[in-house]
Amino acid sequence: MTFFELWKWGESRLADAGIREADLDAKYLLLEAFEMDLAHFLLKEQEQVPSTDGRTREYSDAVSARASRVPLQYLTGKQDFMGLTFCVDERVLIPRQDTETLAELVLKENREKEISLLDLCTGSGCLAVSLAVLGGYEDVDAGDISPDALEVAKENSRRLGAKVRFYEGDLFAALDGEKAYDVIVSNPPYIPTEVIEGLEPEVRDYEPRMALDGDEDGLAFYRRLAEESPAHLKPGGRLYLEIGWDQGEAVEELLRDNGFEKTEVVKDDAGNCRVVRGEKPAAGILAGG
Repeated sequence: MTFFELWKWGESRLADAGIREADLDAKYLLLEAFEMDLAHFLLKEQEQVPSTDGRTREYSDAVSARASRVPLQYLTGKQDFMGLTFCVDERVLIPRQDTETLAELVLKENREKEISLLDLCTGSGCLAVSLAVLGGYEDVDAGDISPDALEVAKENSRRLGAKVRFYEGDLFAALDGEKAYDVIVSNPPYIPTEVIEGLEPEVRDYEPRMALDGDEDGLAFYRRLAEESPAHLKPGGRLYLEIGWDQGEAVEELLRDNGFEKTEVVKDDAGNCRVVRGEKPAAGILAGG
């Protein structure tokens, strides 16, 4: 069997299992198993796969796992975000391209390297690490309630050379001291509990439930972030929250109810509401703050 034929065998297995991008997933798994890049695959695709090479079994096992709907990123152990490659596994939510809308907005509106930034519900660390690296920010903190997730985030920070301090705890309870920030960002759990069972198996059965479940209406974490953020923001500080496509109006209202100014719902490249941002007044006291 040639490498090309092995790829097509994997594609057929995945297509039979209902995987939508069976050809691409089969190719990614083959490249990973045989430690090849695409250029080497194109050179070798008509060569025979060595019959004694255990990597054929590794590929077969990976295809079987993908056919059972294990996410591709958990099988390859990586996912790109903002042009950086992050390690991922079952301990963390897989970074989505949608979240790049939030990162890009923060970088656009905060060009000063001296700002202090906090990322809550950091998960894999994709936001905190990419902002630290691409924005050149040197005062970046990140928190998560999951010690397992923090292990992944710390590894990503180390690998990518980011200067990020990590704290374990429930939202602001993770922080050390009374520090106030110029910027707070968060991609919190925001899927309503009853909706989770209807998600694709890759998400429902494999990604961490605690990183998905936003309680009955999906807004539980937004209520807390809107109420608690003011005490941890400097005057004029900015809050950026990723949201679900239908949550813009509700989350923006929560921010306004807690005294935030210049609130705005920002859409992603697909035209869906994706980020809500707001500012703490430069003077005066916010409700709850």
